[in-house]
Parts: sequence; C-alpha cells; structure tokens
Amino acid sequence: MKQSNNTKIRVIACGALAREILAVSKLNELTQIDLDCLPAQWHNNPEKISPGVKAAIKRARTEGFTDIFIAYADCGTGGELDRVCKDENVKRLRGPHCYSFFSGNLEFQNRWDNDMSAFFLTDFLARQFETLIIDTYKLKTHPELVEMMFSNYSKLIYLAQTNDVNLEEKAKDAARFLGLEYEYRFTGYGDLIKELNELEQ
Repeated sequence: MKQSNNTKIRVIACGALAREILAVSKLNELTQIDLDCLPAQWHNNPEKISPGVKAAIKRARTEGFTDIFIAYADCGTGGELDRVCKDENVKRLRGPHCYSFFSGNLEFQNRWDNDMSAFFLTDFLARQFETLIIDTYKLKTHPELVEMMFSNYSKLIYLAQTNDVNLEEKAKDAARFLGLEYEYRFTGYGDLIKELNELEQ
C-alpha cells in the first residue's frame, strides 16, 4: 500500500491495542497513521465489533480518508469482520486474535498443540484483568463461576509486549486467582510491527 508523504492513513483499531500501536508508530517513525480506537470492552462482546468497524469506516470516509486499515484480528467475530472488510475493500491485521499476531502468527500456529488449553493475557489484559474478567463476570461474588468458566484451561500464558514487572505480577495474580499454572513469554509487538510498517511503504 504505497502512500505519498502527505497522505494520512486512518487506522481503525481495537482500544486494547492503542498503547501498542502508538509505541510501534513512535519507534518506527510512522507519521502517516491517524488512529481511531473503538471500545476495548468489545473484547467481551465480539458481536459489536463488525458493525462498529463498519460505522467507523463510513465515518472515516466522510472525514475524507481514502486509505483505511483495520487493526483488529478476527477477534471472535466468526468471519463477520472479514465480510465487512471485503464489502468495504479494506484490509485488517492478519491472524485470528491478538495473541496470535503478538506471538507471530506462524509461531503461534506452531505452538498450538501445546497451547490449546491455555488462557492468554497480553499487556492490556494483564492490566485490565480485574475489570474485564473478575468484575464483568462477578467472579468474587460468585467464586463457583471460576470453576465453571475456567476448568478446561490448564495454564495461563502471559504474552508480554513490554518488560514490566508490575504487569508480570498482575499476570501471576491472575493465574493464582484462576488456579492455573503460570507461563511467561516475552513477544514484544510481534507481527504488529511488520503490518504497521507496511502501511507506509
């Protein structure tokens, strides 16, 4: 996707990726990205993603953007987001979810046999675990739900984008709360770097 130096690219992103997109843009001096973040809470309501993205695309075009990129993976939409992207003739991040592209899609696929029973956290999810998981599902009020919801998981894998000891402690606390084994993997920004860099080439 070749752009002139004065052309802005509207990146419509999951709010859970805002810090990472801004960090990658700063590190790689990506000056053409104009970021529009949709609610991170849709992580728990993936049925809202596709219509929300479609509305954001319409809004971007109304604002005069002709180059638009969707910074979502499929994210539980069951292929519906791909249908929106096809109808609107835009591209999205490759991969089924953020755990995959942060790991590197190929690396994630190669590890899947060993990881299929894992519950994954990213930096964002480690930071927001209490709000998005514990509070949303009222797990402290109804601790019996922990067993019901997480009994099929064998371990929690923290895919870290940054070296942050506070986030690692939060991830460990999450694993203890869920009664899961804990595993730490530093991924950095994975395929997100490549995908965003390609926008300005």
